[in-house]
Amino acid sequence: MPFLDIIWSMFIFFLLIAWIWVVISVISDVFRSKDIGGFVKTLWVLFVIVIPWLGVLTYILFRGRGMEERNMQAFADAADRQRAYIQGVAGASTADELSKLAELKEKGVINDAEFEVQKAKLLG
Repeated sequence: MPFLDIIWSMFIFFLLIAWIWVVISVISDVFRSKDIGGFVKTLWVLFVIVIPWLGVLTYILFRGRGMEERNMQAFADAADRQRAYIQGVAGASTADELSKLAELKEKGVINDAEFEVQKAKLLG
């Protein structure tokens, strides 16, 4: 098998994978859309499955901007969930811990020496 045939086969394989990615992206966007009803979603999916090239190109032409907005919103939501999870796992900040120590000192639960030891642990 000549070298160019191998390169050509790799190129065709890449195009096949890219095409599958695009079709899956369009179909997932159809189901993610909240502005269209179930019947219209069914029509879009059938259009993409029955006449794939025309269906995908038509969907991207008519709903491409909304597809981009939904993707950006999904990324923003994921970032917000990640930030909330990290903050929940990390616990309180150093300033919060220092204010809690100050409250304990004011209430007399800990003395000045214990306060300084805990403060040194938090700050250094």
